[in-house]
Amino acid sequence: MIRSSGARRVAAACPRSTSRRQTGDVSPPEHRELVVIGGGPAGAATAIRAAARGVAVTVFEKGLPGRDKICGDGLTPRAVRALDDLGVDLHDAHRIDGLRMRANRTVRQMDWPGIDPFPAHGAVWPRRQLDLRLMELAEKAGAELRWGEAADPVLEGDRVVGVRVGDRTVTADLVVLAAGAPGAAARLLGAERDPDEPFGLAIRTYAESPRHAERHLEACLTLTDEAGVAVPGYGWIFPAGDGTVNIGVGALSTMKGFKRLNLNRLQESYRALVGEDWQLGPDLERPRAWRLPMSTVRRHGPGWVAIGDAAGLVNPMNGEGIDYGLESGMLVADLFVDHPVATVPVRYDAEIGARFDQFLRTGRRFSFLIGHPWILRSGLRFAVGTQQVAELTLQVMGNLVDGATPGAGGRVMRLADRSLAAADPLLRRTRATA
Repeated sequence: MIRSSGARRVAAACPRSTSRRQTGDVSPPEHRELVVIGGGPAGAATAIRAAARGVAVTVFEKGLPGRDKICGDGLTPRAVRALDDLGVDLHDAHRIDGLRMRANRTVRQMDWPGIDPFPAHGAVWPRRQLDLRLMELAEKAGAELRWGEAADPVLEGDRVVGVRVGDRTVTADLVVLAAGAPGAAARLLGAERDPDEPFGLAIRTYAESPRHAERHLEACLTLTDEAGVAVPGYGWIFPAGDGTVNIGVGALSTMKGFKRLNLNRLQESYRALVGEDWQLGPDLERPRAWRLPMSTVRRHGPGWVAIGDAAGLVNPMNGEGIDYGLESGMLVADLFVDHPVATVPVRYDAEIGARFDQFLRTGRRFSFLIGHPWILRSGLRFAVGTQQVAELTLQVMGNLVDGATPGAGGRVMRLADRSLAAADPLLRRTRATA
């Protein structure tokens, strides 16, 4: 239901003419109620939800339709639920029923648990297909899509009042930053990564495999670098169901020697480890790397909010953020419709904090802990050593547990939050990268 000011908002949604007047002056800037910078899952979710509720929304995506996004392509059960909330049909995605975890010689294969309200299945959907489908749905819902156009925030004092696209300005009641890892727009708004917090690096490619239709993701939790140092991260193979698998590795910045870590060599080492078992063909494209932001200094301000990766909403324990991007995008759209615009940034920050901050904070502290090789080796043996602990590890890897989760999973996370909070000063002083 659109708030009472809806009539004013719909009227304001009509773009004003940009033709020159007889006097030669340029008409006022074009105006949209909601402007989204970035057309990934987070930005598209905002547009789908907002347009469906009658908001005049424009998405600026600097890439072209079908552009790729470097990613593991995995969708957790949490992401599947969010996509279902958006009305997204997953028939083109490859269904995934669980996760196979490897730690040295220990292998545990488990199905997703189906913890309410999340389904007992995930999916693999290459981002060039997923992102395009979401943007198509946004356009179908009534959003305006502007492909191939980069947008930068326009400020008046400390307030964002719109975006600049080339030599023209588009004003907006609210600007949503959904441009992924921090870039020029984030720097302008002070929404950069917190330099005192960890981040991740990952690399991936695709290869053909006769096992492409399997319904379990595979994650190897015991990686080592060239010197034999344990790497806090994991290697993965995600079957895509289209003749190929997504294969990659990721590492956290808290490991000893992180700055010297060669991702290409780590990828080659992992590929050699699993290549025969998965009967991998040659790489179908050059392995490509990307950075995983896991924090931000600011995620809102007057006239703007940051969502998804741009808000640092990435699980430090698995590098996953699509589900949080979808949820944060839908949240800001609903708040925009249901509350006065001026209150949306603060309301959004409070709601995001209540949903995710404790879990993500615990994950960042945990990453400092496992940055110490001997703790990492011991911890990995424990993580898959018993069925009960392995099931909790599965919930964490699937973004299915946080401090509000009922049962053992929630109790363990609350205990971990308190314990790691007490240990945090020591962990930071003795961090492996110091």
